[in-house]
Amino acid sequence: MRTTTIGDVRILLPDLDPGDLDSVTDLADNLTEALVEGASWRGAQLDDNSIRGSRISGGDLSGSTWEAGSIYGCEITRTDFSGATLTGLTVERCAFTGSRFTGARLTGVRLKDVLFDGCRFDYATFRRVSAAGSVAFTDCTLTHGTWSTCRLPRIALRSCDLAGLELDSCKLDGADLRGSRIHGLKTPLENLSGVTLAEHQLPDLTRLAVDALGLTVPND
Repeated sequence: MRTTTIGDVRILLPDLDPGDLDSVTDLADNLTEALVEGASWRGAQLDDNSIRGSRISGGDLSGSTWEAGSIYGCEITRTDFSGATLTGLTVERCAFTGSRFTGARLTGVRLKDVLFDGCRFDYATFRRVSAAGSVAFTDCTLTHGTWSTCRLPRIALRSCDLAGLELDSCKLDGADLRGSRIHGLKTPLENLSGVTLAEHQLPDLTRLAVDALGLTVPND
């Protein structure tokens, strides 16, 4: 069993041996213990597909539509999900590294023991995305995205760029935002109830409060 710790969040990760995986290029209904490198499934229509115990590198799932199904015990590296629509998907014990979700739409996605490291979620939309276990985003770009009615308590958002991210009716209590850029974050203050910040982030939090409360602070 392989684990990593981000702040106070401990995540179970897949522990795959490439020698035990079978090289695959075609996207079947279900993939198990597959090694996929540089495959293009651009615009694919996936319905209740599952991928288990597999490693995907340099893949292209941009513009794809994936309803239901699951991703379990997988390592996904430098894979493009730009413009993808992911609905009702369960993602568990997975590591996403250097992957792109620009403009992707995630609805009703359930996350458990998932690490996103160095990924791009700019202009992405999260609706009713929930964390059923440990989840961490590290060095990710989440600028100009929208999170609506998400339940993501105690997640880690470390060293991420949140500028322009809009939060609406989200539950983030206990989330760790230390090291992340919150300048330009667009959110009612209640969405940040119970989060953990570093001291150097307090001026940006103050600016959020001033804007949210419509305060006037003259420069005398």
